[in-house]
Amino acid sequence: MSRPPLRPNRSLVLALLAVFAGAPSCSATSGVGAVDSSKSSARTTAQTPAQVIVLPPGHDPATVAVEVVSSAEDRQRGLMYRKHLEPDAGMLFMFEQPQQLTFWMHNTLVPLDMIFITADWKVLGVVENATPLTDAPRSVAGLSQYVLEVNAGYGRRHGFGPGTAVHYIPATP
Repeated sequence: MSRPPLRPNRSLVLALLAVFAGAPSCSATSGVGAVDSSKSSARTTAQTPAQVIVLPPGHDPATVAVEVVSSAEDRQRGLMYRKHLEPDAGMLFMFEQPQQLTFWMHNTLVPLDMIFITADWKVLGVVENATPLTDAPRSVAGLSQYVLEVNAGYGRRHGFGPGTAVHYIPATP
């Protein structure tokens, strides 16, 4: 069983919510923030997607709405066959324990950055601009427990690097 994710303190969450209150929501193509139109609009409940907030030193915090995958089958499929990924959307791969992780871009159509994250929610390293549709192994040296995949260039634009603090906020109903 994996240990629970670190939770940001209340002040940090409130500050980040104020900063990102105007952030655009993700479309159904990313699988994050999709709306079930079959439900009655009279009974709508706001749902906040899971988020990863990265706090790079010297840069503004970056918030990514994420699909969370933790089963072996879901992790193997990942972002395969997706034609588009919203600018502030991504996928968070969660593993049961820290390990040397290796990813590939088999049947993945969108160029990605892969941010490898340690068990204590720090960036271990970043694989930038992974070329789509290749089986070449992608990894960083060391043990990670989580991997955040985002559009290529996102990590560099936001100053992600080794040691950068990361916070995970689960989806809320």
